[in-house]
Amino acid sequence: MKTSTLATLVLAAGTLTAVAVAVPGLNPVPTPTYTVAATSALVDHSAYDKLLKKHVTAQGLVDYQGFKADEAVFNQYLAMLSKNPPAANWSKADQMAYWINAYNAYTIRLILDHYPVQSIKDIGSKIKIPFVTTPWAAKFFSIGGQQMSLDNIEHGILRKKFDDPRIHFTLVCASLSCPRLRNEAYTAAQLEKQLDDQGRDFLNNPAKNKIGKSEAQLSKYFDWYKGDWQKNGQSVVKWVNRYSTTKIDDNTKITYLDYNWNLNKQ
Repeated sequence: MKTSTLATLVLAAGTLTAVAVAVPGLNPVPTPTYTVAATSALVDHSAYDKLLKKHVTAQGLVDYQGFKADEAVFNQYLAMLSKNPPAANWSKADQMAYWINAYNAYTIRLILDHYPVQSIKDIGSKIKIPFVTTPWAAKFFSIGGQQMSLDNIEHGILRKKFDDPRIHFTLVCASLSCPRLRNEAYTAAQLEKQLDDQGRDFLNNPAKNKIGKSEAQLSKYFDWYKGDWQKNGQSVVKWVNRYSTTKIDDNTKITYLDYNWNLNKQ
């Protein structure tokens, strides 16, 4: 291999690493072709709810060792998710609650599989190629007979099918700059309330967003997913003002905070 070609490949790998570190996947992800039944009973999230109440603080910090101690119960819940994907007769809210819980629960499972780690980024190949070698691209679980990744759930299902930017307030990638992991499961009956509560919590937490009228330092989420926030006549400013107690306008100088990938552990 020519030296110039090798140098180009090394440079490209370095660029890909930088992208993967900064952004947990933004390119289109195919919707997984899992088996969808016409009808099925709803999944009971109560076992997961109990685990969250037991091992997650009100601030969203996780006792991963506690989850390890309750691994048998946790694995039973994951097995139930795996065997019972949303069916056609489920409401939109039931489907969204299922996929949000699945994303967060399988993220916890991924951390437990590699615990102790300081960051989710420590998992997998040192060279992180988006949708190939990142932790979010790893197909380490199956749902409805289909091997899946966290990217499949977030980008292939939730962002594509439900078109609700509030999901970004709910999906927790096990990092301190992520939204708070609720110490309760998402349910269809409470979903609207939970989504809005997550938005208020995220926007008014100075560790995630520092908002002033003349200058706002926002989470990288508002930069990474700018297209989502701008859909349907909305904008980053409108979404911020929907939940922030401090309002901003088009004259507010907006910058984005560095992302803290350290583990969201107790």
